[in-house]
Amino acid sequence: MSTTEELIASAEAHSAPTYHPLPVVVATADGAWMTDVEGRRYLDLLAGYSALNFGHGNRRLIEAAKAQLERVTLTSRAFHHDRFAEFCARLAELCGMEMVLPMNTGAEAVESAVKTARKWGYRVKGVPEGMAKVVVAGNNFHGRTTTIISFSTDSEARADFGPYTPGFEIVPYGDLTAMRAAVTENTVAVLLEPIQGEAGVLVPPAGYLAGVRELTRERNVLFVADEIQSGLGRTGRTFACEHEGVVPDMYVLGKALGGGVVPVSAVVSSREVLGVFRPGEHGSTFGGNPLACAVALEVIAMLRSGEYQRRATELGEHLHRELGQLAGSGRITQVQGRGLWAGIDIDPVYGTGREISETLMDRGVLVKDTHGSTIRIAPPLVISKEDLDWGLAQLRGVLGV
Repeated sequence: MSTTEELIASAEAHSAPTYHPLPVVVATADGAWMTDVEGRRYLDLLAGYSALNFGHGNRRLIEAAKAQLERVTLTSRAFHHDRFAEFCARLAELCGMEMVLPMNTGAEAVESAVKTARKWGYRVKGVPEGMAKVVVAGNNFHGRTTTIISFSTDSEARADFGPYTPGFEIVPYGDLTAMRAAVTENTVAVLLEPIQGEAGVLVPPAGYLAGVRELTRERNVLFVADEIQSGLGRTGRTFACEHEGVVPDMYVLGKALGGGVVPVSAVVSSREVLGVFRPGEHGSTFGGNPLACAVALEVIAMLRSGEYQRRATELGEHLHRELGQLAGSGRITQVQGRGLWAGIDIDPVYGTGREISETLMDRGVLVKDTHGSTIRIAPPLVISKEDLDWGLAQLRGVLGV
C-alpha cells in the first residue's frame, strides 16, 4: 500500500464515517496550493468552504498567531484578557454594528443567533413565552446541530436525528410572497443565507434581500444574515448583503474570521438586540479566547484595506466570464454565484459531481461536489489569475471542451 492508502485506511478504521473525502492526504499547503504525502501538488479551489479566504499559511495570520502563542492562548471568559476589547470593537466597526457575541464554530454562532432572536422576541417585542417563530429558507445550510437540522430540508442531514426542535417555518428561497405570508405576530426573526452555499452557490432574485429587509422592518422582525460562507470578502464585498445595499439586524460570521488558523465565529448586532443577555445566560469556554482574537484582529485589518474585496471582484468577473463560455458548450447546464464563488451544474451525461471532482483531482485540482451534479469553486482570494486559469483549463479538459 502507498502512504496515502495506508493513512486513508487508518482514518476509516478509527474515525466515525461522517465524511466521504476525496482520496488525497494533504501534508503541507501554501497560498492556493496543497501538497500531499506523496509530494503531489494540488490547486485548492475550495478554500475550506471559504475558511481559507486569505490562503494557506498566510504570513500575516501565522505571525499574529505565533506572537499570541508566546503570550497567552486561553483565559476562559471567567477573566478579561487584553485582546478581547479590541477584537469586539473592531469587528463591530467592520459590521457597522455595536456589540459582538464571540463563539467558535459557525454552527455555534447560528445557535447563538437563534437564542438571541428568541430572547429579543420575548423581552423586547413581547411575544408570548414559548411562541417565538423563526422563518428560514428551504435548501438552507446553517450547520448540523440538532436545532439547526430541525429546519433543514436536506434528508441526509435530518434522517434519524429526531425528535426535532420546533419553532421554525420553512419557505422557498427567493420567494418574497411566501416569506410575507409566513411572518406572523409571533415571528421574531428571518434567518437567511444571502447566497446559499451548500445548495450550489445560489444567488436569490434581484431585490429579494431588499424585500426581506423591508418586510422585517415593517413587521418588527429581526433580519439575521448568515454570512459564514458569503461574508468577509468572498463575493467582492465585505458582506454579500451589500450587493443589494442591505444591512441586516444581525450578522452571523465564522470560517474566514479565523483565517483558516483557528475556529472563530461571532454574532454581531446592535446594543438593543445583544443587550438582552445577562451574565450566565449564554457562553463558551473558548469563545473570544486570546489566540482567536489575535488572529481575527489581523483578518479584520486585512479586510479594512479593501484589497481582498477588490481581488474577489476582479478575479470573480474573470471566473464567471470563463465559466459562461463553458456553459455554452452544453457540458454545463447552469453556472451560479457571485465574486470568486461559483456553483457549476454539470450535465449528468458527462458524470456526477463526485466523478468530475475525482477526475479533477487526478489533474491536480481540488473542488467539492454537492447535490449530485454540482461542483463548487471557491478558491482562496489570494489565488493568481494564472493559477485560476490553469485550474479552469483542467476543468475544460475533464469536460472535453
